[in-house]
Amino acid sequence: MSINTAFPDPGLLELPWDLPLERWPAEVLAAYPRGLSRHVVRFARVGERVVAVKETTAHYARREYGLLRRLQRMGTPSVVPDSVVTDRCTPEGEPLPAALVTDHLSFSLPYRAIFEQLPSPDTVERLVDALASLIVQLHLSGFYWGDVSLSNTLFRRDAGAFAAYLVDAETGELHSRLTRGQREYDIDLARTNVAGEVMDLLAGEHMQRRLAEEGVDPASVDPFAISDRLVETCTGLWEELTATETFSVAERWRVQARVERLNDLGFDVEEASLDSDESGRVHLRPRVVEPGHHSRRLLHLTGLSTQENQARRILTDIDQFGRALYPGLPEDLTAQLWMREIFMPIMSAIPPDLRRKREPAQIVHEVLEHRWFMSENARADVPTGTAAQDYVQSYLALRPDEKDVF
Repeated sequence: MSINTAFPDPGLLELPWDLPLERWPAEVLAAYPRGLSRHVVRFARVGERVVAVKETTAHYARREYGLLRRLQRMGTPSVVPDSVVTDRCTPEGEPLPAALVTDHLSFSLPYRAIFEQLPSPDTVERLVDALASLIVQLHLSGFYWGDVSLSNTLFRRDAGAFAAYLVDAETGELHSRLTRGQREYDIDLARTNVAGEVMDLLAGEHMQRRLAEEGVDPASVDPFAISDRLVETCTGLWEELTATETFSVAERWRVQARVERLNDLGFDVEEASLDSDESGRVHLRPRVVEPGHHSRRLLHLTGLSTQENQARRILTDIDQFGRALYPGLPEDLTAQLWMREIFMPIMSAIPPDLRRKREPAQIVHEVLEHRWFMSENARADVPTGTAAQDYVQSYLALRPDEKDVF
């Protein structure tokens, strides 16, 4: 047995590599919801960590490991590759498949588990919007997926939306730049796969019961309208991020307006071409756009690592907090006061045994939303500490864990 890894961990040696993955004993496994896969996949405990193990061929394990490492270096949303395990054999000397090991993405869930918790048409639409954003980010990086689907994606809560992460890169290819044909094939495949996955999701007896419990008519979820929404979102986002905009020299304000629109979408312009022609018209085309505008800004101000929509929500609250209590104070000082007077009291109100249920930034977002609803009902401002305590008792304590479940 041979383990190739960039992160040597002797705990990997303790896993039962001499057994087929489907026969691994329960004591080494983590009971965590799995998505659909053509391969045998299991979650296993390695010390304090949880890893996902997928059986495949040595060639594909090495290839996918290399692709995921390159995507990580590019900052693309994807799981972190840990190691490749080859030359596995049973005690009797029978060869076993190779395995790709990736770190489990904490607080992430497959789409089926999310829809089971929140069975509504809105949930599917938010998942599809997150997948569309991921597809565009991958295409901007030059990554051709080749097997786009909800099943090959994990999702994290991101304020009122979701953030999507690539899980399966087995069929992927990384290029310096994708052709239009490669992008369109990926999106067309996504249209077909997503429609089929939504139909399959709605057809299950268990899901039919959950929908009935929530008073949701399965007919209100149209798989083909959902997949069309995916295509429209991908096309619109790609156009906004890459299209050339033409205007006169007198309309120079449109340069800043384009940058601000991209910032609102959560992207920074790292590089752009700005050319003028013989008629005096100016042609503006973003050449390099970088996702994570709001999360980078919040990280700089507070040190908090968040998803993009979480950052947008928290930045809004910091701004409102400063305007109400510290008008005129510089933003960086306002952010530090917000950390002391809002963030820390919220996190202090969360019992340690409940912190596995949500990421800290998601907890903050949900408490702020809870405070708003409580204030609306009371027709008066409710203190953050009061809202946090009520949130813990009436909501968070009733939620399932979304970190590593053993």
